[in-house]
Amino acid sequence: MPSAHLMINLGEPARLCDSEPAIPDAVLTDGWFMGMWTRRFTVEYGRTVHVVGVHFKPWGLAPFVTMPMSELRDRWVPVDDVPDWRLADVRERLAEASSTDARLRLLEDELRSRLGVLPAAGLPLVLRTAGNLEASWGSVPVTALADRAGVSGNHLATQFTRNVGIAPKRLARIYRFARVILAVDAAHPVGWAELAQVAGYFDQPHLINEFKSFTGRTPSAYLELRRRFPQQRDFPPDMGPMPV
Repeated sequence: MPSAHLMINLGEPARLCDSEPAIPDAVLTDGWFMGMWTRRFTVEYGRTVHVVGVHFKPWGLAPFVTMPMSELRDRWVPVDDVPDWRLADVRERLAEASSTDARLRLLEDELRSRLGVLPAAGLPLVLRTAGNLEASWGSVPVTALADRAGVSGNHLATQFTRNVGIAPKRLARIYRFARVILAVDAAHPVGWAELAQVAGYFDQPHLINEFKSFTGRTPSAYLELRRRFPQQRDFPPDMGPMPV
C-alpha cells in the first residue's frame, strides 16, 4: 500500500536494503521517518522485534514535519534530524508503557498534540483528490481529478509533490498495483489475466512489467514466495514495512 511511516525501535537494530545498487544498506536504530518510496526496498529485522510505528496514508505525514514530502521520497531520516522532533522522551515513555495498547495511545497522543501546529498549504486539495485515487484504486484519470478540483494539472502535481512526495500519476500506479496484491489468494490458482483486467491494466504483459518494477519478481515467482509463508487465520495483510 502507498504509505509513509514513523517507526520507533525499542529492540535490536534493523537493516534497510535499497534496491538501488549504488545505495549502501542502512542500519536503523532508535527511530526514523520514511516518506513515499518509488522503488522497492527490504527491511531486515533481528531475531527479537520490538517496533512501535505508524502507517500514514500517503498525505498523512505532511502535517507533522516541516520539510516538503519530496525531501523524504525514497529516503529515511532519523527522527531527531527532523526539526521540532526529539525522540528520546517519546521513546522512553513508549519503553516504559505497560502494554501494546498503552504504547499506541501514547504515540497517538503525541501526534494529536502536533496537529494544527504546521501550515497545511495545499493539503486540503490533496486530501480531496488523493482520497478519490484511494477510493477508486487509482482508476480515476489525473486530468479528471484536476478538472473536478478546478485546478490545472501542473498545480495539482505541485501540491502532491509537496504533501505526498510523488505526483498523482505515480500514486495512482501504486494504488492500482496494491489492488492486485490484496486480491491475490495464494492458497488457490490465480487468474492473472482477469486480475489485470479488473485492476485496469492494458493487458497481462503490462501487469507483468509492473510486478517486475515493484517487486523484482514475475507474478509466478511472487506467488511462489507468498506460498512459502502461508497466511494464517486472523493474520494481518502486508500493508507496508511493519513487522507482524
